[in-house]
Amino acid sequence: MSATRPNFLQLVAYSYGLRQLPASMRDWVANDLAGPGCVRRFMLRAAIPPFFILAPFWLLPVEQNAVYVHAEMTVPIYLWTLAISLALNKVWRRHRLAVHGLDPNLVDVGKRQKNARRDRDYIDRFGPRPEESDHQKNSSPFF
Repeated sequence: MSATRPNFLQLVAYSYGLRQLPASMRDWVANDLAGPGCVRRFMLRAAIPPFFILAPFWLLPVEQNAVYVHAEMTVPIYLWTLAISLALNKVWRRHRLAVHGLDPNLVDVGKRQKNARRDRDYIDRFGPRPEESDHQKNSSPFF
């Protein structure tokens, strides 16, 4: 395996915030956290731990093995964790970029590229945005 891509153990530790990857893998980290498919990868990784935590509840004995009883115990919690993960994915990805020494604003690069034509049209119609609006260029609530 090359030094620019993590092995399985490094990937697991990186995915769940247990370890930082070496500086030689920064390009891979930037693509993983801000490249195409980053939200999908984040959500897949976020879906695994609650599944293993909630799976033992399906082993509890219930009357007549009613599937709906197990589903009522676990599905709302699982869906709630996925909803929270989706809501906080940008915050978490921003944090992971900063931990690896990368610019947290990389999270918004794809959105800026997608909206570039619309922004150019706006500037052509109404002129450039005032300098005091520069703080609104990223989606971070902290800057």
